[in-house]
Amino acid sequence: MSVRKRKWTTAKGVEREAWVVDYVDGQGARRLKTFERKKEAYAFEATSTVQIMEGTHVADSASTTVQKAGELWTAAADTAGLERTTTDQYRQHLKLHIAPYLGATKLNELSIAAVRAFEDKLIADGRSSAMVRKILVSLGSLLADAQERGLVARNVVRDMRGKRKGKGRQEKRQKGRVKVGVDIPTRDEIKAIVGALEGRWRPIILTAIFTGLRASELRGLRWSDVDFTKREIKVHQRADRHNEIGKPKSISGERTVPAPPMVINTLKEWKLKCPKGKEGLVFPNGSGNVEQLPNIVRRGWHPVQIAAGVTVETDEKDERGAPILAPKYSGFHALRHFYASWCINSADQGGLGLSAKVVQERLGHSSIVMTLDVYSHLFPRGDDGEQMAAAEKALLG
Repeated sequence: MSVRKRKWTTAKGVEREAWVVDYVDGQGARRLKTFERKKEAYAFEATSTVQIMEGTHVADSASTTVQKAGELWTAAADTAGLERTTTDQYRQHLKLHIAPYLGATKLNELSIAAVRAFEDKLIADGRSSAMVRKILVSLGSLLADAQERGLVARNVVRDMRGKRKGKGRQEKRQKGRVKVGVDIPTRDEIKAIVGALEGRWRPIILTAIFTGLRASELRGLRWSDVDFTKREIKVHQRADRHNEIGKPKSISGERTVPAPPMVINTLKEWKLKCPKGKEGLVFPNGSGNVEQLPNIVRRGWHPVQIAAGVTVETDEKDERGAPILAPKYSGFHALRHFYASWCINSADQGGLGLSAKVVQERLGHSSIVMTLDVYSHLFPRGDDGEQMAAAEKALLG
């Protein structure tokens, strides 16, 4: 590898000069790269020498645009057999958010500064912080795919995310924590809901309350996975938003969850009148196929809250001028939150008093960090003054 100054005269007789780095890349091809300043040329020489030795160097002419790399990335997602929901999100992020800003940019031209400017532009154009985070995750995945193809040497998104990890983790822990009575139904609210349950929605909502299965797992649950003798429910599959059956979200998602007698007895009764279908689903629609989540929420979850009096007043008025009531908890996921809190609470609080590790396994979280990020504040702290005094006395006498 060598650095030299090059001088030439243009067709109009103007003298020009530049610095040229002459080198052979890792594939044995000769490359020339031109710089206006000597300092930039030597900096490139130092960096590319190390990259060539490590086998990570990609010449500009061998690189491609973000748009082209994105097309390869989404095609690879299809062939990898990812869920349709995931591949649809990848395409949406590429088409609507990444390509309009970075599509024509060469991969080798991306830098942390460029990605930060991209992030700022997304926010300035009205994207929420949560959406921007998802878009950056997709961009990082795109670049990781390009790295494996030898189209770019560095994943600048991963580098950027690493430098900001500590602050992001702390913010996520604060924002992700759920509150009883806000995100989690209280014990009294659950009692009222259970008392108001009836018809076809009683089995699925009871199962959600006392097993903590995700809505997708409930919609994909088969009778063959319900063990009435051992009073257990096995999770081996789920139904995505397109009603396609697939594997759970992660390896940890495949699990066995114990079910209380009320759930088992209700499921035994439900099996006698459950619509039959080729998938053998526990909670199908009237035709025996996968039930739509919006149907469960609008026809089952919301009405039972109204019937149980678990409501909030809206700004709208009825014909008598009284506030119109709405269900307090809009999302079905509130029942999963309740199950987690029920597992965590001690026996004298009407709960199971399970450890964080067991709660993680029951919920099917991929790591205990995820469980603690959301629910750590619900676990007994055991550090009040009286306990500390008793422990001190026991130790020192």
